[in-house]
Amino acid sequence: MRWENLTEGPAGPAALFGADAVVTRTIDTPEFRGITFHEVRARSIVNRVPGASRMPFEWTVNPYRGCSHACVYCFARKTHSYLDLDTGLGFDSQIVVKTNAPELLRRELASPRWTGAHIAMGTNVDCYQRAEGRYRLMPGIIEALLERANPFSILTKGTLILRDLPLLREAAEVTEVGISVSVGFTDAALWRTVEPGTPSPAARLAAVRTLTDAGIECGVLMAPVIPFLGDSPEQLRATVRAVAEAGATSVTPLVLHLRAGAREWFMAWLGAHHPHLVPRYERMYAGGSYAPTWYQRRITRQVHELAAEFGIGPARRGDARRTVTPERPDDRTPAGATQLSLL
Repeated sequence: MRWENLTEGPAGPAALFGADAVVTRTIDTPEFRGITFHEVRARSIVNRVPGASRMPFEWTVNPYRGCSHACVYCFARKTHSYLDLDTGLGFDSQIVVKTNAPELLRRELASPRWTGAHIAMGTNVDCYQRAEGRYRLMPGIIEALLERANPFSILTKGTLILRDLPLLREAAEVTEVGISVSVGFTDAALWRTVEPGTPSPAARLAAVRTLTDAGIECGVLMAPVIPFLGDSPEQLRATVRAVAEAGATSVTPLVLHLRAGAREWFMAWLGAHHPHLVPRYERMYAGGSYAPTWYQRRITRQVHELAAEFGIGPARRGDARRTVTPERPDDRTPAGATQLSLL
């Protein structure tokens, strides 16, 4: 694996992991059967967003690589190729765990160079995927942020976030805490095929209700809206209604986008499950990773109209739902189109 060349030594300061970097484990329990964990000691944990990006945050923390949620459309699949790991089944089952993430974060936040900027989590892979139930990295991460009153946000599909609700409430008393839950649709049949490792949409919305009832404002990233499978007026209405009933403070739609790595995996899935849609997708995404502007705007308008009807709205610029990320200008999304780049 490529990380064997990314340890201390010739690679120097740019190395990702220490010389004693990797311990590989397989755990033969029903919850983790078929999953391999690569435990690593990372050399850094606070990552700077590239300068060309227009994300509304500059720093991220990602304690895991790979994700057992196994969402067929996940844009982060490409990142597994950086370690010579497979971006398909390998992304779903070969999970890199940065076991020293909490202690490393404490050290980096204590640096005189750190200015207390907002830190976004869940922007690459889900920090509350199943692995978190075993490794429990997030309590230490939240505690480190709490100790410094450092603002942060979390985007997740994982109901495991409720385990850390007491810590989140403590943090919200001293700093800005933004929570968003990703729910693109409520169609159970669609969920089982495109997001097989995630809690159900109903369970995620129940988590939204629990968070808001506990005084933690929680928005919903309605992502992805999947063309021809989850975008009918009836489906959009059902989803926005459910989001409103869960007490979400905002709903922000995001149309499916298909970058390299995710595109190949999604199209293979589409060919196996909905072959009649393959030509329509080839036409819709012929211009690149994103659906046409007219389609994005149509979905955005429909969702915003429904949100107004049900008494909620899109996330306001500058509020806590800053895990929603405007796309870079070089990805050919015209100005004014509501196309976001997180999921």
